[in-house]
Amino acid sequence: MRAVVQRVSEASVTVEGNRVGAIEKGLLVYLGVAAGDTEKDADYLAEKVAGLRIFTDIEDKMNLSVQDIGGGILVVSQFTLLADARKGRRPSYSDAAEPEKANRLYLYFVDQLRKRDFTVETGVFQASMRVQYINEGPVTILLDSTKLF
Repeated sequence: MRAVVQRVSEASVTVEGNRVGAIEKGLLVYLGVAAGDTEKDADYLAEKVAGLRIFTDIEDKMNLSVQDIGGGILVVSQFTLLADARKGRRPSYSDAAEPEKANRLYLYFVDQLRKRDFTVETGVFQASMRVQYINEGPVTILLDSTKLF
């Protein structure tokens, strides 16, 4: 399971002209589910996302988590995070989970964050979405449940 985590001052996702999710200060998380992923992978990433200390304290050091600042989390499914573009020009998505499994683990991940008392907004699984955000810093962190990076 992979995640791209961005520190944002605001973020929203729109589907067919309708805003389906929005947060103010917090984290925008793009989440990709791999074919071999399990709930253990989702648990690991939810714990990482919840505890990432990427918000600044009064000394302007990144020492605070999204929980520390009372921020929200916007989670957007993105199977393209599993793309393999090492050969040719057209990426392969063979490492991505089948939609049914991916959606189940995506929802499980969201639920794990909500169980930690976060305000969590989402996109719409398998929809064509427009995501707007203001990345603060910019700060962008890559996470992989297999600790590939």
